[in-house]
Amino acid sequence: MKRLVLLSIPLLLSACAGPQIPGGVARLERPVSEQPVQSDGRRKAKVHVELGQAYFQAGRFGVALDEARAAAAYDSGYAPVYQLMGQVHMFLEENAIAEANFAHALRLAPGDPEVMNSYGWFLCSVGKEQAGLELLNTAARNPYYQSPARAFTNAGLCHVRLKNDRAAEEQFLRSLEADPTNLQAIYHLAAITYRRGAYEASRRYVAALHEGGEPTAESLWLGIRVERRLGDRAAEATLVQQLRRRFPTSPEYQAFLQGQYQ
Repeated sequence: MKRLVLLSIPLLLSACAGPQIPGGVARLERPVSEQPVQSDGRRKAKVHVELGQAYFQAGRFGVALDEARAAAAYDSGYAPVYQLMGQVHMFLEENAIAEANFAHALRLAPGDPEVMNSYGWFLCSVGKEQAGLELLNTAARNPYYQSPARAFTNAGLCHVRLKNDRAAEEQFLRSLEADPTNLQAIYHLAAITYRRGAYEASRRYVAALHEGGEPTAESLWLGIRVERRLGDRAAEATLVQQLRRRFPTSPEYQAFLQGQYQ
């Protein structure tokens, strides 16, 4: 798979130096995927990218790359082609190829917040947090971006990686302002407030999390630890029962059995 991508897009491997944002925050544009289609080639490329994204979400990575290559054949200047390639290779942990594709997408569309969000999170995930945060913050501030909560959440996760809970909390709160149903942000706010010792606040976030979606092993285990800290053994027992019934083989349930509450 790597060889096919390298042969079809040889210029991308020279683009690994890191993100550059020509014009800085002054270059704020609509996502390329939302801009009017000006040619038949662009229209066909867009269709293939959309198909590729669907295959990527379904876990069919080879087919997703096939669709991206087909899109590039119709319009090699369409930035979402390389964003999609970057996402697939990122998931496959082929980081050099992923970074090359993300960088090329950003050169083609330096004001595209969707590209900035994807590339920014990639950089955070490979240890280049400061460069990633620059892109994520620019994406989140773009008034044309319809999903700023995604960029705020990714920025929060980036700060979590840096063990900066205060900055992470600020980003997750901004994410909730943009999208009050963002369960990922709610979970991390619950975790941050728990680590800080604000157990009542953490309890409220856990309750909101379980009201907004199905409990996970992680959210139930966090709730159990919160209730233990607050001394509400009845609430703790209810959550333990759910964890045992839903996730009996999970690491979280094993941690409960072993009394590993920290």
